[in-house]
Amino acid sequence: MSDRWVAVLAGGLSHEREVSLRSGRRLSAALRSSGMTVEEWDADSRLLARIEQERPEAVVVALHGGEGENGAVQSVLDMMGVPYVGTGPHACRRAWDKPTAKAELARSGLATPDWVVLPHATFRELGAQAVLDALVSKLGLPLMLKPDQGGSALGAHVVRDAAELPSAMVGALSYGDTVLVEKFIEGTEVAITVVDGADGPQALPAVQIEAADGVYDYTARYTAGLTSYRTPAELPREVATAAGELAVAAHRLLGLRDLSRTDAIIDQRGVPHFLEVNVSPGLTETSLLPMAVEAADRSLGEVFAGLIEQAIARD
Repeated sequence: MSDRWVAVLAGGLSHEREVSLRSGRRLSAALRSSGMTVEEWDADSRLLARIEQERPEAVVVALHGGEGENGAVQSVLDMMGVPYVGTGPHACRRAWDKPTAKAELARSGLATPDWVVLPHATFRELGAQAVLDALVSKLGLPLMLKPDQGGSALGAHVVRDAAELPSAMVGALSYGDTVLVEKFIEGTEVAITVVDGADGPQALPAVQIEAADGVYDYTARYTAGLTSYRTPAELPREVATAAGELAVAAHRLLGLRDLSRTDAIIDQRGVPHFLEVNVSPGLTETSLLPMAVEAADRSLGEVFAGLIEQAIARD
């Protein structure tokens, strides 16, 4: 048990505000059960004054999307000298920008689906149909479209017919000015949580994801009953090991800290392909990190209490 005084940051103004609030509530309850004094604070105009006046021993960032994952809040916490759980600002920015993260891992020889990055201006200046035709010619079908930044699969679409591309592109661009288009790989989707400990980053059991309609989008992620999960994932031992190694490699190569969650697809040959990494994974009732923690015979409060102690010790 610990008597630490901790602030959990949740909410914010991103598209993922409601999910973040749910994560914050669940994490706060878990930390209180570990004996900590916890307050939930929104990331709003009062935040800096509250930190300055109340000076928590540590902060846990449970913000999803926007400033909570792109390094902005972490930069402010660094400036104020407040210990916090999570990745530092520079590495946050690398992970937040999906093409940057993919390029970093690809340079190191790790598998990731082939991709193209298309800013909105490209369609306007070069002609939308010509660009879409070239895209299909380059990557083929099916394709996965998603904003180059952001989380919770907001704006993500699987395109199996070229006729679906224009509307899918508009949907992705509604969440940002640039679209990441990947070659869609048929296979088993998994999420692997990595937690830093005394012996370095360790992969927890992978969670296997089976969305009812085959697409793990925002609705499937946060609506109970629309997706089934298997933890640990039903994979051959050597494939599960390879998936864990991929997640740990992503955590190390991108300079992540404390915890992360890598999303990957296992192709029909048993090869895991990196899709993206999240530096502030969801903690809701349908989120993947808590499932992995439970499969590892640990509790959410125990894991985060340990990370809080690490954050305070390194300050």
